[in-house]
Amino acid sequence: MRIGDDAIITAPSVRAAGIVDTAVRKMAHEELVDAARLRAVLPVLDVLGPASLFYIDRDGFRPAHEGTAVEQLRIGDGGLAALLALAGEEEVGESGLEDISSPAFCLRRGDEVVAAAGYRSWPRSVAHLSVLVTPHFRGNHLARVVASAAVAHAFDAGLLPQWRARVYPSRRVAVALGFQELGVQLSVRLGDAPVDRGC
Repeated sequence: MRIGDDAIITAPSVRAAGIVDTAVRKMAHEELVDAARLRAVLPVLDVLGPASLFYIDRDGFRPAHEGTAVEQLRIGDGGLAALLALAGEEEVGESGLEDISSPAFCLRRGDEVVAAAGYRSWPRSVAHLSVLVTPHFRGNHLARVVASAAVAHAFDAGLLPQWRARVYPSRRVAVALGFQELGVQLSVRLGDAPVDRGC
């Protein structure tokens, strides 16, 4: 992960940490989140990312209301479960909505929950945001409205909202709410195969 001019690498074991440390010791911070560069020096099996990391303070927040009523639901609510089922496993996993610790802030069209947002409380008072809109209602600014409610809730709880985005529409929503891109995150899964260190 790189934020500003600083970077941090975490590893699941001492052995993996040693392999990574040896390989990246002389790399610039920008290279640490470059999948192609890492593949050249590490036995990378899978890559997730890169994802941009956005943060916001209360003064920069631009709430979006759109004149619609947002309701709070628990993650086990039937309407919310229907949204998760409709979106599909891959999109639900990317959104992180199943893992939120806050209420889910939702919009309905008729009886159907069509958009939801919330956050998971992370260490150091960070609120990691999650947003999901049903496929046939995307492009109607619903993500902004539910995310705005989740951000306001996080601020009221004394938390720092964080937005992670890999795709452009997600970045666009974050910027519309006033988030600033401050860093990049990249995750890799390593194999045991040796790598040609001459690359």
